[in-house]
Amino acid sequence: MKTTLKIGVTNLSFHRIAASLVTNTLLEMGFDVKREFAPHQENFERLKSGQVDMLASAWLPSSHGIYKNDVEKEVPLLELGLHYKPYALWGVPDYVSEDVTAISDLLKPEVLSKMKKDIQGINPGAGITRFSIQMMEAYGLSAAGYNFHTGTEDDCFNAFENAVDEKQWMVVPLWKPQFLHYKYNIREIKEPKGLLGIVDKAVLLLREDKKEIFTKAQLEILDGLRFTNDIIAELDYKVSREGKDIDEVTKKWLQNR
Repeated sequence: MKTTLKIGVTNLSFHRIAASLVTNTLLEMGFDVKREFAPHQENFERLKSGQVDMLASAWLPSSHGIYKNDVEKEVPLLELGLHYKPYALWGVPDYVSEDVTAISDLLKPEVLSKMKKDIQGINPGAGITRFSIQMMEAYGLSAAGYNFHTGTEDDCFNAFENAVDEKQWMVVPLWKPQFLHYKYNIREIKEPKGLLGIVDKAVLLLREDKKEIFTKAQLEILDGLRFTNDIIAELDYKVSREGKDIDEVTKKWLQNR
């Protein structure tokens, strides 16, 4: 009888891609796999309670370090693999004037007159959301008339694509990897206060009390998984915008690497 493994997946498209790559790897090992989708913080709570055995993917140390530390008050965790090297950013479409190269440039009168004042983010538990809320005050953006809104993943991405269709000046709080980078040239703007955190490493987290389920060789395979921001962004685009089946896309990539 096959052993069933439960993977907690943070319910955003690029996390679903990484989880699918892990799932196909586990299926090849002979496991049954059940994916459970939840927002960032809830995903870690499920890992702590044992509702899931592993989590894909944790961004450490900046974005998800506080959640990992909370889990480890209850159970030790193993970090496996290097799924990619994510980081948060604020960006503008490439048609926005080169006068906009840093966050402080958003306060220039000539920029204020053209730039869309609504900045559409994603869900409240995301690292980019926490960072962006801090930036609104630290850089005086709220006082200048900008508004930051949380919302769904689609709210953020659709706001960007709609603005690009109209060649509207706008700011997008984003990260790499993300499928928009596969199609669009998004210019990162400098954030000298360091509020966007650092380059993280995205890894698979496994509860140490589940370690005995795996052989040493299987753990080495999981720890040897290596992807990149560009790979995740491309696979994400194929699924999110071309409508391809996620598990077929990731299985094909694993077979051809």
